[in-house]
Amino acid sequence: MTYRLFEGKDHASSYWKYRISPSDHLIQQVIDFLEKQKGGPYELAVDVGCGSGQGTVLLSKHFASVVGTDVSPAQIEMALQHAKEPNVTYRHCVAEELPFADGSVDLMTAMSAFHWFDRPRFLKEAHRVLKPRGCLALLNYTIDMELSHPDCCSQTLNDVCKEFYEALKPYRSPHLGVSSIELYREAYNSIPYPDKEWQECVWVKRPVPLSSYMGLVESFSSYQRLLREDPQKATELSRDICQKLMSVMRVTSEDTEVVLAVKYFYLLASKPQEA
Repeated sequence: MTYRLFEGKDHASSYWKYRISPSDHLIQQVIDFLEKQKGGPYELAVDVGCGSGQGTVLLSKHFASVVGTDVSPAQIEMALQHAKEPNVTYRHCVAEELPFADGSVDLMTAMSAFHWFDRPRFLKEAHRVLKPRGCLALLNYTIDMELSHPDCCSQTLNDVCKEFYEALKPYRSPHLGVSSIELYREAYNSIPYPDKEWQECVWVKRPVPLSSYMGLVESFSSYQRLLREDPQKATELSRDICQKLMSVMRVTSEDTEVVLAVKYFYLLASKPQEA
């Protein structure tokens, strides 16, 4: 079954404001794989589970047309509010029933979304809509993000981050298991295509305000579940963690810049010509 956890307007707004997207370098690795399998020019890319569209727009310069799809009308509305690229559009639909013709898609991506799909059904649907030699790219990042700040002990800082993650573990969806990476590795092993690639550790670093790091963790499904069940506990947890981080950094403002390091992993697979 598909898990639908990110559909409210407040959550969609939080997604747009705080959620991270893959780096240009990471997107280029996907494009390089596609070019190796299938020469351009490229007509259509589809980003499934696009959320508010931060990752979708990164594909726009590589394709004549890019379509982001999501099960949440609120997420699609948020993506449309911020849409600027003329070749990017958005569609409301479920991941397992896509409104595209057989063999019509050059690249299908799912960025931090595949783990919520009915995975066998989605992989079957991806096979249907991909062109021969078209590619599937499933990207995600792990929760063990790290922070750094000048003149500050990184280990002490990240011990506080780990405290945050540990507090949210009881609210993590059992559907994800201990680590969602295992769901992606399982998918990699199940895809019968001979041309495929698995990468488990790609660090992406970027400067962000401390408040943005806090907002990112608060957008996670585990925090959102805690917020629904016990708003006071959720608020106190965030306030306590933020105060501890500022204390370690010896600063007084949540606007203080930190370097956020995020560990990505990805699965790339090319549909065979004979399929």
